[in-house]
Amino acid sequence: MAAGPLPKEQHQRDRDTKRRKADVVEVKRDGEVRGRPLPSAELYDQRTIAWHDTWRRSPQAQLFEETDWLRLELLAPLVDSNFRRPSAAALSEIRLNEERLGALYVDRLRAKIRIAEPESSGHTAPVLQLATRADAHARLRGETT
Repeated sequence: MAAGPLPKEQHQRDRDTKRRKADVVEVKRDGEVRGRPLPSAELYDQRTIAWHDTWRRSPQAQLFEETDWLRLELLAPLVDSNFRRPSAAALSEIRLNEERLGALYVDRLRAKIRIAEPESSGHTAPVLQLATRADAHARLRGETT
């Protein structure tokens, strides 16, 4: 794990905030499957295949180069063996590699990757107006007024 405090999103000076935000790469959650399927998938546990597919659908996969996909393929046997027989050493190596690829929020902050939230559809749930506290209690008891 990288040492030091997390980068702040807001700084004391506006010019610092603008400069640092200009360095951030923004990706969108689009659900698109990227990269190639896991080679020899029939040899792997279903959890390993799901792990690889999660990476293929992740927003940060938009930034992956061929070497990043190769790293995931090389890491798959280790992930598979860790699913079958958990090991602290294997988990440490997996965590280190996933950190480099931006697995966690903190990893993406350090790498200056921001995942943009999708636009809301504007549909909201209806709000029921309760006239009094007694109405609210009656509603909780299942009584109709």
